[in-house]
Amino acid sequence: MNFKRSDFPEGFIFGAATSSYQIEGHQFGGAGKTHWDSFAATPGNVVRSETGDLACDHFHRYANDYMLMKEGGVDAYRFSTSWARVLPEGRGAPNQEGLDYYDRIVDSMLENGLKPCATLYHWELPQPLADLGGWRNRDIAKWFADFAEVIMGRIGDRMYSVAPINEPWCVAWLSHFLGHHAPGMRDIRATARAMHHVLLAHGSAIQAMRGLGMSNLGGVFNLEWATPADDSDAAREAAELYDGYYNRFFLGGVFKKAYPENVMRGLLPHMPKNFEDDFDVIGTPLDWCGLNYYTRKIIAPNEGAWPSHEEVPGPLPKTQMDWEIYPEGLYQFLKRTQSEYTGDLPLLVTENGMANPDLIQDGQVNDQARIDYLNQHVAAAKRAMAEGVPLKGYMFWSLLDNYEWALGYEKRFGLVHVDFETLERTPKLSYEALKVALTS
Repeated sequence: MNFKRSDFPEGFIFGAATSSYQIEGHQFGGAGKTHWDSFAATPGNVVRSETGDLACDHFHRYANDYMLMKEGGVDAYRFSTSWARVLPEGRGAPNQEGLDYYDRIVDSMLENGLKPCATLYHWELPQPLADLGGWRNRDIAKWFADFAEVIMGRIGDRMYSVAPINEPWCVAWLSHFLGHHAPGMRDIRATARAMHHVLLAHGSAIQAMRGLGMSNLGGVFNLEWATPADDSDAAREAAELYDGYYNRFFLGGVFKKAYPENVMRGLLPHMPKNFEDDFDVIGTPLDWCGLNYYTRKIIAPNEGAWPSHEEVPGPLPKTQMDWEIYPEGLYQFLKRTQSEYTGDLPLLVTENGMANPDLIQDGQVNDQARIDYLNQHVAAAKRAMAEGVPLKGYMFWSLLDNYEWALGYEKRFGLVHVDFETLERTPKLSYEALKVALTS
């Protein structure tokens, strides 16, 4: 790596991130069905109809995985909890096996010197709640706050930090407008309601955790830089609209108690009645803000229905996901988020990494492309810090190759290679390079 720990202020946190359904093995420990189980069981939704039933079997192998993090020199582990593992019906009686599991793994994190950084929800909605409308149903805010109280009532005393929901854009737009993730809808009214309710649930969970006496609570937002396809006014407006519903809608709701005007021109007829009354809950103050960043998109106008634009291919090198490598976007987002939304509030890069078609050769996984990617993005973050951005930590996605949702097990984001036949873990060269950077 082109950086080392001493390049950063004392107390700066380096971490690795994962999510529950992607690594745990959802068939174990009495977990209930999720809408991802139903989505994956529907032909055509997921590559080879693969599921998270086994995933990386982290449910049984967590101690080894935490040892890898300890040896790799990271300070913190950003993990998520499975709503359906804790509350199989989404409400009602908790699953004691699930609560016991999270109890054990948190203790194991601490034994390995890792700061537990929890995310309550990373996309695996309990199927019984999906049957009641899921994120389209306003009641989900209360259901989610109740879940927050149950799980954090058990493990909250040992958390370093907690965020309610990972990537609200994916929960709402990707899943209800584009249909690429569970529940696989393509409905603008469902999208508008999900976008609002996911933020209402976020604020409700923050309030519930404050009620438990918890602190160091934040929000995690995925951001994609939007570049106009050309110099025309139409392309500029299209890119601004993409930026509006992808980035500014969620940051604006939480930090400004308002949604962008250009987005509301399309969504307002479909929003819940009296949605404005919810902004005091949505805007419940946070202790930090997390940014997940991977790429940019080039946006061109078209003659289709609102939002009347499309993505067009860009000229830059791309990852296995066919995402452009654009570290400048991370710098720009850190600067803009501070100046327009968060001010002096601490910022964290809560996810950053790349998918690469890694192969084991002679016992090694040479993923130089991942090393280059991380070097470029960490340099962009350091540049923002040098200009006054209060960045306090950086989390790499992901610790392990894992279940990449609708893309199954083909796309590999891990610092550690996983053989999905044997589940053997093999640290990649990126892991080894990061270990040197953080421990030498």
